[in-house]
Amino acid sequence: MVPRRSCDELDRMRIAGQIVARVLRGISEMVRPGLATRELDAAAEEIIRKAGGIPSFKGYHGYPASVCASVNDEIVHGIPGPRVLEDGDVVSIDVGAIWQGYHGDAAVTVPVGSVSEAVATLIRATEASLQAGIAAVREGARMGDVSHAIERVARDAGCEVVREYGGHGIGQAMHEPPSIRNWGPPGGGLRLREGMTFCLEPMLTLGGYSTKVLDDGWTVVTADGSVSAHFEHTVLVTENGAEILTLPPEDQVGEA
Repeated sequence: MVPRRSCDELDRMRIAGQIVARVLRGISEMVRPGLATRELDAAAEEIIRKAGGIPSFKGYHGYPASVCASVNDEIVHGIPGPRVLEDGDVVSIDVGAIWQGYHGDAAVTVPVGSVSEAVATLIRATEASLQAGIAAVREGARMGDVSHAIERVARDAGCEVVREYGGHGIGQAMHEPPSIRNWGPPGGGLRLREGMTFCLEPMLTLGGYSTKVLDDGWTVVTADGSVSAHFEHTVLVTENGAEILTLPPEDQVGEA
């Protein structure tokens, strides 16, 4: 059973989402050649705690950091550390925050310096696939419609969709039912109802969709070494569409 959130719950999730948005805006602007990924983590934790929030990721099943920083062929769950970003890299930054017991979760992929046109296309396609998924969210729609919308944009751009990882429900726990695929036919799956909250997070690659986990037990990489990109928002199902809870206030004009 997927819960439909009360007004009080949604108010808390909106605040958590705005903390996440603030973090991603701030640390994305830090990205440059020569920066160590642990610097992104330190800055993110400082922003979260100064806002009165708690990092969702830190300590989650033993995860050691406040953000995931996944570079190049790393799809998700990259552990920030001494790795220094280089010109031409891409880094996917995933962050979660808790406000009064409720979570927000979002991710962006940021180019480091100048990237190839193929990588730039991958980043644009991944963000566009997320927006297509969000546009498919509305009262009465099926989750399969959302998954199919994401996949269609990815395929049209010539990118592959990672199949082993996807979106999820969110609320009092960071990961709640259902698991949300970024691929598949339309028309099936969960019927969306007003008040439900989810994280949509397409992960696309320039190669195949197969993955493997590194020896650290966390970092997921493409099996063929191809570059990956990842975008994510926390969304609320409304009567007229989706409300994006992790969108910065200045970008919310015109949102459903």
